Amino acid sequence: MKPRTLERSTVLAAAPDAVWAVIGDFGAPADWHPHLPPATLEDGADPEVPGAVRVFSVDGTVVARERLIARDPAARAYRYALLEPVALAVHDYVATLAVHPHPEGAAVIWSAAYRSEDDAVPRVEALFGDATYATGLAALRARLTSSR
Repeated sequence: MKPRTLERSTVLAAAPDAVWAVIGDFGAPADWHPHLPPATLEDGADPEVPGAVRVFSVDGTVVARERLIARDPAARAYRYALLEPVALAVHDYVATLAVHPHPEGAAVIWSAAYRSEDDAVPRVEALFGDATYATGLAALRARLTSSR
């Protein structure tokens, strides 16, 4: 298995703190992402404390579990690891969602590092890169543009 990276980003005409206020809650990505089901936190965990696990379920079936590794509100970023079950043949999948100041407002970068065989890369790019990351960033852009 080879190390891989994945990244999608966008620049928004919004203050970084305003963007972070929308996306910074590890426990509530469905509040801004149109394709993610609502998450529940295992064992009543605090979504701001590393170690919290969010669980995504569809029709009562767990489709993803993610553990918060680090959250830094001052840096407007959090990192999380994808846990079992994993729909794709990936290992050691760690993603970061971050907001940075940009001359036009805020740059939002959603990235991941993982290990996989070559044949898994197109599916990872399609499922995580396009269907999850890019779709979420487009929804964030629409939300912040419509609220101006």
